[in-house]
Amino acid sequence: MAVCEVCFRHCEIKEGQLGVCGARTCRDGKVIAANYGRVTALALDPIEKKPLSRFCPGSMILSYGSYGCNLFCPFCQNHDISRSTGKEFEDVISPEDLLRIAVKYRSEGNIGVAYTYNEPLVSYEFIRDTAKLVKEEGMKNILVTNGTAEIPVLEEILPYIDAMNVDIKSMSDTTYKDFLKGDLNTTKAFIERAAKDCHIELTMLIVPGMNDTEEEMRELSSWIAGLTDKEGSIIGETIPLHISRFFPRYKMSGTPPTDVGKVYALADVAREKLKYVYTGNC
Repeated sequence: MAVCEVCFRHCEIKEGQLGVCGARTCRDGKVIAANYGRVTALALDPIEKKPLSRFCPGSMILSYGSYGCNLFCPFCQNHDISRSTGKEFEDVISPEDLLRIAVKYRSEGNIGVAYTYNEPLVSYEFIRDTAKLVKEEGMKNILVTNGTAEIPVLEEILPYIDAMNVDIKSMSDTTYKDFLKGDLNTTKAFIERAAKDCHIELTMLIVPGMNDTEEEMRELSSWIAGLTDKEGSIIGETIPLHISRFFPRYKMSGTPPTDVGKVYALADVAREKLKYVYTGNC
């Protein structure tokens, strides 16, 4: 048995078994990424789909996804891979091969590699190994994450990451704990640290009845506005916030979509504190 140090759960994983995320296992008494290089999705996407609106706009990015996740969002649009334990996904790619594909698509506007679709940090070792090669090639690395990782994991990959989008699901400890099986303080600490050394943009999906009040949006935008860089200067008002509309998915297939007017109204609330606020799925 060994203890996984990736997220706040610190799963005690027995030999050959999997952690809660479904992607980390114990082998020879050591926790490793069972999904290292296992591919579930590979696509050339506009960078705005990550979403990143103020980092290399108009560029394309090679997007890589695996399986597994350490949150349990009942509205997950990628639940077929996030909740998988990988038995149906056998394709494996090496960091070197992923780099070669990224370089191949340079002629089509590709600027690097995005680690996305599932929760990439449950196999942070693959990100570290690949991102280092991508950086050496003079290309960009983008991370799309729920931010549910301990700071030492972030520190290990941060030197190679050029930009990231972090989902912040709510400003309620109770919502994170009971609804998502996560930990808000972990995510906030991750964002605070990342903002000091990386271009960062944030996303909140507006889910009816979960996080759709003006009070919560004011709390979120006020917190973002106070974020600082490594010199301690306040930079938060220029951190982009993407406010996205919920559509019925997964265990919430019976919940109606978020009212478009609600999304626009919450965006206006956020603009009281933040300079760059974008709406999505509207």
